[in-house]
Amino acid sequence: MENRLKLGLPKGSLQKATFHLLKRAGWRFTISSRAYKPYCDDPEIEALLIRAQEMSLYVEQGIFDAGLTGLDWIVENNSDVVEVCELVYAKSYMRPVRWVLAVPENSDIRNVQDLQGKRISTEVVNITRAYLKKNGVEAEVEFSWGATEVKPGLLSDAIVEVTETGTSLRANNLRIVDTVLESSTRLIANKKAYKDPWKRVKIDNIACLLQSSIYAATRVGLKMNVSDEVLSKVLAILPSMKTPTISQLYNGSGVALEVVVEEKIVRDIIPALIEAGATDIIEYSLNKVIP
Repeated sequence: MENRLKLGLPKGSLQKATFHLLKRAGWRFTISSRAYKPYCDDPEIEALLIRAQEMSLYVEQGIFDAGLTGLDWIVENNSDVVEVCELVYAKSYMRPVRWVLAVPENSDIRNVQDLQGKRISTEVVNITRAYLKKNGVEAEVEFSWGATEVKPGLLSDAIVEVTETGTSLRANNLRIVDTVLESSTRLIANKKAYKDPWKRVKIDNIACLLQSSIYAATRVGLKMNVSDEVLSKVLAILPSMKTPTISQLYNGSGVALEVVVEEKIVRDIIPALIEAGATDIIEYSLNKVIP
């Protein structure tokens, strides 16, 4: 019997970002707009798209050997699964998302204690109830089927809603009172499947390459030529993961230097490198970086 890993992938807001990340990691998935079973160029993977909200339930039940979902839905479903690794990416930005308590701008609610006896709409009922219990507050929590941001002041006193930047909340004239839960994507596994030697190696390999792709997404490589006379000045400017790679140039007139740096600092250090005497500077993108 050939080995096959049943992998659950999130359909919806995370789908595009997940497929892009998997492609960078080395797995190409293709799917038509209305289908739920993507084709993978790895014959050892059998994938299915499912809502992230349900993923941990199906992984716990063994319908999937592994899957990608948010910590929020693992907590909401109280799922007993193996959290293989954290993958910090979201729909738009490479950072965690937050479930926040929000109210209308003109609301008298200023802190969690002000929710006593109030009504809250949310998709994460269990998380919200646990948050209220932790703070010693009794309030009515009702499940929201959608359009949650329009409900405060009309159908509820407050909401607990997910946000990456807070832009949508501000656009709906809502004010954030508190962060209820910070969440990021996780690669999770069924406990029985993770004990299978072949499946564990396969899952761990996927985890390693996905993490290396996320690490690489915020970094670039820099190459440059540096004369021996200015090498110490250039090295003083360059940050690196460990130490730069330095190779002697063919004609003995200096060295070729290569380093991996955070992309956000490149705009500041390239002018400094030029001023220090570095030449022939090349910046290149990275697919994977394994520290």
